Amino acid sequence: MANYFSIFLVVLTLVSGLIWLIDSLMFASKRRERSGILSKEQDVQLPWLVDTAQQIFPVIAFVMVLRSFLYEPFQIPSGSMMPTLLVGDFILVEKFSYGLKDPVVRKKFVDLGSPERGDVVVFKFPPNPRLDYIKRVVGLPGDTVIYRNKQLQIKPACDMPENCAPMETIALNFESRGDAYQQFSPLEKYTEQLGDVSHQIYRKTGRSNYASRYFQQPGTQIDEWIVPEGQYFVMGDNRDNSEDGRFWGFVPDENLVGKAVAIWISFEFDRVPSSWVPKWIPTGVRFERVGSIN
Repeated sequence: MANYFSIFLVVLTLVSGLIWLIDSLMFASKRRERSGILSKEQDVQLPWLVDTAQQIFPVIAFVMVLRSFLYEPFQIPSGSMMPTLLVGDFILVEKFSYGLKDPVVRKKFVDLGSPERGDVVVFKFPPNPRLDYIKRVVGLPGDTVIYRNKQLQIKPACDMPENCAPMETIALNFESRGDAYQQFSPLEKYTEQLGDVSHQIYRKTGRSNYASRYFQQPGTQIDEWIVPEGQYFVMGDNRDNSEDGRFWGFVPDENLVGKAVAIWISFEFDRVPSSWVPKWIPTGVRFERVGSIN
């Protein structure tokens, strides 16, 4: 849906701009001559189509440039990134963080950087690129990632075997228990350090039995992945409620949309099922959540 809207913006910008340009080059002077007006500054009655094109072109062109190359708003629809992002958060995604892409076929034409470990990224879901997903970058190209017994381990990529860093167990600092629940089970909150980014995650208590559903990469164990070149391994912060790279694999660079940088508004939808008010109408605003994303 988002890509259809991008195509619509591009087409509308091109059509309105061409109408304005063609009229300026071919018809505007003739129209003034017929009206006996010599100065461009004097008013001339414009055809409806030309007048509409002149009115909407600057606005549509600005929106297209802003949305395609600078910032695009997204709404968080699920709890897979809790506690970092909640349902009802509206975020801004920085489109130029990982390069400039054309808004139609999404071909990168300017390379401005790559994701870093710990970035929260929006991307086209590899099994279905029509969907936009948001997760946190855990593994970079060449990294070995292990998620075993709910513990994340990472061995960074290296070119010289003698200089390779050993497998690192990502430390977790316990914060609290019972701030949130999933299927009536209390969630434990931990602080995790990924690269330079310190952020919080949720885990369910007890053991999980998800490993049988993990994406199986040839030549590795069932809970181990080696990130291919030009791809990234991502996970949700709500570790036991996230359909992420553990289950479907890696995110190619061409699927990246941008980096999530800020929450610009956050709505609550805390309404009982029996309420006659539509579910999409907010019950409150969480002003305290507005700000940058870690």
